[in-house]
Amino acid sequence: MTNSELLNAADVRLMQGLAQRVTATHPHLVNSDASYGELAWNWGRGHAADGASWRRRLWFSGDDLAAWGWASLPRRVRRSDGSAKDITGAYLALQVHPDHAGLVDEVIDWYDATAAGLDRTVLPGAADGFALERWAAHGYETDTEALGDAGSWTQLNGRALTDLEAPVLPDGFRFRTAGEAGPEAVVQAHLSAWGPSAYTAEGYEGVRRSAPYRGDLHVLVEAPDGTMAASTIMWLDEANRTAEFEPVGTHPDYRRRGLGRAMLLHGMHRARAAGATHMTVACLGAPGHPAARGLYYGLGFREFSRDAPLIKTATGTGQGPA
Repeated sequence: MTNSELLNAADVRLMQGLAQRVTATHPHLVNSDASYGELAWNWGRGHAADGASWRRRLWFSGDDLAAWGWASLPRRVRRSDGSAKDITGAYLALQVHPDHAGLVDEVIDWYDATAAGLDRTVLPGAADGFALERWAAHGYETDTEALGDAGSWTQLNGRALTDLEAPVLPDGFRFRTAGEAGPEAVVQAHLSAWGPSAYTAEGYEGVRRSAPYRGDLHVLVEAPDGTMAASTIMWLDEANRTAEFEPVGTHPDYRRRGLGRAMLLHGMHRARAAGATHMTVACLGAPGHPAARGLYYGLGFREFSRDAPLIKTATGTGQGPA
């Protein structure tokens, strides 16, 4: 069974279920768009503002979701500094269960029809050799710009929650939960770390309503003057006993003080207390983005999967499916 319409919260829960099943048996095939926590974060923060430009299709095998595609179409994004950015191309997030790998051709055909006349990008997993062959057969090519030194491809990193150091903050700083900090401070913490950003109070409310958001796993670092200097959310996958940091950010005025390291250690202790035995986090993998990767590697994380950015231009001829 298949269907195609706007993405809704019930769809995301089904997609998270597929992410859990793939994570349990083929973690190296989990791409950065299709992890349990990333789905919750992307849906929660964006659906109110961008949901009208999202299209999805689901493929089932019996009662089980076997594959999905989530296409983001052109839209105008308004950011916290008052600027606006026009997105003119299409982007696809997807996941196909390895037992139904042949569905990737149907996903590609649906994407090409949904985004006809647009430049199209996608980030399949680099370890999924079969899927990469099929994307190439449909005219998709390596996105050389995305793979450059300052490129945008992502890697997923993981570590076991054993032998955890105790977190140490500089004098006067303290850990807070989102509930203690309050919505306004939580949103400002994200904007300070990632601005200009499209994140809003409405987006945060969407995140809070996303399964499996937990306020006790949304932690921040408060500076002596009351500024929320760093923040992260942890998404607990109880079925696999894993937790994922997404997002992680530090205010530019408070970087290089060890706050990120302390916050992540504090978060890992909290995740372990909640039942997790393994932790994951994504970061940009290109050489020109060493800061986050260095932080995570210094805490014992190591890469277990990475994306392979592909592009098909609206004017490209391609060879069509083989």
